[in-house]
Amino acid sequence: MTNGDKPRENPDYQPQSAGPSSYLFIGIGLLVVAALVIGGFIWMTHKTYPPVDDKVLAENASFIVGEKAAPETIDVFEDFHCEHCKKFEQQSGAAIQQAVVDGKVRVRYHMLNFLDKDSGSGDYSSRSAGAVLCVARNDGRDVFWKLHSQLFEKSGDDLTNQQIADLAAADGAGAATRDCIASGRLVDEARAMSDASKQQLSNSTEGQVATPTVLLAGKQVENIMDGTAWLDKIIAGQKPTG
Repeated sequence: MTNGDKPRENPDYQPQSAGPSSYLFIGIGLLVVAALVIGGFIWMTHKTYPPVDDKVLAENASFIVGEKAAPETIDVFEDFHCEHCKKFEQQSGAAIQQAVVDGKVRVRYHMLNFLDKDSGSGDYSSRSAGAVLCVARNDGRDVFWKLHSQLFEKSGDDLTNQQIADLAAADGAGAATRDCIASGRLVDEARAMSDASKQQLSNSTEGQVATPTVLLAGKQVENIMDGTAWLDKIIAGQKPTG
C-alpha cells in the first residue's frame, strides 16, 4: 500500500462456513467451465479454412515485382516492425531481387500491420505499409526495393511520415510519392489491404499468422529463415512447402 495506508477492513464482516448448497454451486460452476473449455477445443480442432484465393492475394499485394510470365509466383508477408522480417530481408532480400531480375520468379509483397500496437506511435506498421503503397502508385521497383530495405534497416526506430518520405526521396521517389507518404494518404487503404492479405495467410496456415511467411501456390514455404536454399529450390522447380 502507498502513503502508509493500512488495508481496509469491514468490521461487520463475519466469515461463514460453506454449506452444502455452496459446494453444489461451486461444482456446477466448475462443470460449466470445463464444458466451455472442452467445447472450445473441439471447435478449434474441427474448424475449417477455405482455400487461398489467389485473386485476393493479387489484388491486395502492396507491391508486385517480376514478369507475369515468370515460372513461379511467391507471396511474401512481412511487417516493417518485425525483427525476424529484418533478418529475412538481410538473408534473402538480395537473392529475391536477383531472381526477379533474372525472370525466374514473380514476387507479391504483402505488408501486414498486426505489430502496430508494439510501436511507440501505435501505427508504424500501417504507416510504413502506406508508404510502400505510395511508391507502388507512383514509382518503379528500384525505388521500392531501396525503401523496403532501408525501412527494415531502421526497424524499431518508429519513423515519422516525413522521415519515411525523406528516405524515399533519397531513394529516387518523385514528388507525388513524397507528398503521398508525408500526408499518410494511403494508410487506411494499406490497412484494408493488410487485413485481406492476412485472412488469406490465415487460410493457408490454418490460423497461424506470423511474419515473415512465404507462400508458393497458396502453401507455406518451409525453412525461409535458414538462408536462401528455399528460393534455390523454387527456382529449380521444387516445392519446398509443407
